[in-house]
Amino acid sequence: MRRRAPTGSCSVTARALRVLEAFAPDRPVLRLAEISRHTGLPLTTTHRLVKELAGWGALEREADGGYRIGLRLWEIASLAPRGLGLREAALPYLSDLAHITRENVQLAVREELSVVYVERLAGRDAVRVLTRVGGRFDLAPTGVGLVLLAHAPLEVQERVLSRPFARHTEKTLCTPDEVRRALAEVRRTGVAISDRQVTMDAMSVAAPVCGPDNTAVAAVSVVAHADAVNPHALVPLVQVAARGISRSLGARLGSSAAYTGQS
Repeated sequence: MRRRAPTGSCSVTARALRVLEAFAPDRPVLRLAEISRHTGLPLTTTHRLVKELAGWGALEREADGGYRIGLRLWEIASLAPRGLGLREAALPYLSDLAHITRENVQLAVREELSVVYVERLAGRDAVRVLTRVGGRFDLAPTGVGLVLLAHAPLEVQERVLSRPFARHTEKTLCTPDEVRRALAEVRRTGVAISDRQVTMDAMSVAAPVCGPDNTAVAAVSVVAHADAVNPHALVPLVQVAARGISRSLGARLGSSAAYTGQS
């Protein structure tokens, strides 16, 4: 799901990005030989790049000789306007929503054809979710993804609709017509309800977060047990949180038009 560095490029920048992309949630620590294998770069090239990246702080060396992503990258990434700034504006509302619902609460943005999760607060006894902060997921199956896709430019929508859909469960929407109807419903109601599309025990309710120009810049959702919670009972709570975040970002929500325009 991550954006890949160009594999055909020979530039130093492209090779360095390939080194960083070798790390993943299931392999946070890698040795030189493992980095070389995952990137397809010669071991000598890998050693040189890793040494330079570690010297700058993008990688950190473990006592046993392995490497992990360095704190310097987090410092740089925190400057992204759709990252830390959005998270700081949203966190009070996300905390309130998590406290009231006792469920998983998520904040996400769209990056090209994927959802990227900016924040997630987990409820104590909440349903298991597959997402993580900084992780990516398909747009169409998720509540936040449906919201972001419904308010995306038409060109983005058509690109998503023209690609094969991954079937996560028997309830996943997997045809362009099904997804088109779901997007139209999101624009009509102002919310998205994703019912057991990602896992069979979870559903989500999501609403758009608007920026100063009243277009959707993010989405907030609650993910709960599909068999234990009425999704319609969550709708007003999610909408209140989304509107609060939107106002913190400078949106002027005098009417529902802010939730129907396309960014």
